[in-house]
Amino acid sequence: MPRQTPNIIYILADDMGYGDMGCNNSGCKIPTPHLDRLAAQGMRFTDAHASSSVCSPSRYALLTGRYCWRTPLKSSVLWPWDPPLIEAERPTVAKLLRQQGYRTACIGKWHLGWEWATKDGKPAYGDESIGRLNREQRQALERNIDYSQPIGGGPLSCGFDYYFGVDVPNFPPYTWFEQDRLAAAPTEQKPEEMFGLPGAMKPGWRLEDMVPEFVRRARAYIAEANSDPFFLYLPLTSPHTPIVPNQPFIGRSGAGLYGDFVCEVDWVVGEIMAALDEQGLTDDTLLIFTSDNGPECSPAAAGGCYEHVRQFGHYSMAHLRGAKRDTWEGGHRVPFVARWPGVTPAGSVCDQLALLGDFMATCTELTGAQLTPGAAEDSISVLPLLQGQVTPVRRSAVHHSCAGRFALRQDDWVFIDAPSGDDNREPDWFKAERGYSDHDFPGELFNLKDDIAERQNLYGQHPDIVRSMSRRLEEIKAEGEALAGPYDETLEESE
Repeated sequence: MPRQTPNIIYILADDMGYGDMGCNNSGCKIPTPHLDRLAAQGMRFTDAHASSSVCSPSRYALLTGRYCWRTPLKSSVLWPWDPPLIEAERPTVAKLLRQQGYRTACIGKWHLGWEWATKDGKPAYGDESIGRLNREQRQALERNIDYSQPIGGGPLSCGFDYYFGVDVPNFPPYTWFEQDRLAAAPTEQKPEEMFGLPGAMKPGWRLEDMVPEFVRRARAYIAEANSDPFFLYLPLTSPHTPIVPNQPFIGRSGAGLYGDFVCEVDWVVGEIMAALDEQGLTDDTLLIFTSDNGPECSPAAAGGCYEHVRQFGHYSMAHLRGAKRDTWEGGHRVPFVARWPGVTPAGSVCDQLALLGDFMATCTELTGAQLTPGAAEDSISVLPLLQGQVTPVRRSAVHHSCAGRFALRQDDWVFIDAPSGDDNREPDWFKAERGYSDHDFPGELFNLKDDIAERQNLYGQHPDIVRSMSRRLEEIKAEGEALAGPYDETLEESE
């Protein structure tokens, strides 16, 4: 019998599309045998969504159970030297589980802000709001950072007992973080030819080393398991840019270097499954795999997901419309697999709506904990779904794009409160291939049951539904502070 309070491992891929997992996409050009095996042993969700179509907001919601647009970050992501996005007093999954007797660890990418020490004692981010500084201002701030001092506001402040990782793979400083310090001083400048924003780097830094080191550390953490349950949050840097698969994976896919990098993600899942088997912990562990948003379409991602369609016939978005940053389904509907032997029916498929932000409420119900008033206000437990329940646990969800645009999902309907769900300039040739046409309406309305590819905009045919959903969206937004903020497209090209 599985233990009542299982170990929990949450593997979060970075920019991996719904169609990049073989069991989600019959035409997938990328072999994902470990993920396919995990799905065969557990439950595959077909309607799971990140709470945003970009990174920092998605991760904030995952760890807090709260939509990120309720914070000062109204669009885009955090950038170098931005302060912590998770408020000091904010309950998190890690804090909740630690209070329930769990050991907690985060190994991998953080990208939720830090309180950097400075040489002059002033805040690294000055008096500006989150996300408002341009690249030149941030480079000037970097010269004031004191890398020898502890760094506040990171994973340790958010409930994790142990942290090892990096901030963002293409942001400075290019070095390892461990606990609340840099594990190696960044005493050199990153070479111009190395992918990423300019900035300080530890000597000998290699982009290819990140994923293998995360796996080594995660394996060691699992091997240290004792009678106390543990929570391991494993946010990967792959297959996000830089696209740097290690040599054993190069040429393994039929989708170029990007596909090869996804193969390395699949290998990570296999290593974690093997580590649990070796320690006899498989039956006592809830293992979750998902992604923080949809696939990258920027040419920096080995051509990007649209170019992968043309070159290799590989659709990272599968049958969905859109990519990372978009309000359309492909921007935030993500691969999601959960295995908990003896609880989650093996080989099952769940078609019910779920959000990554539901993790907080799920852990609360799973452990019998109590949430403090005002905590995780946007989170709903999916434990009944993991146990095989077929009735919905949520009927609606708010989607949010990189540019700060909103959409409301309600049962089979999705209302996009903008003239288009596109934040990326969808290629004309792709529109022609999929049968997409332009329109003059101020918004979009799709019935996902009949039109999962979002081809037919029904905005003009159902004004009553538009009014009702628009009104409900405004009610939800009024509960927080959901106003659109500044959006720097120049910065976004490098994220």
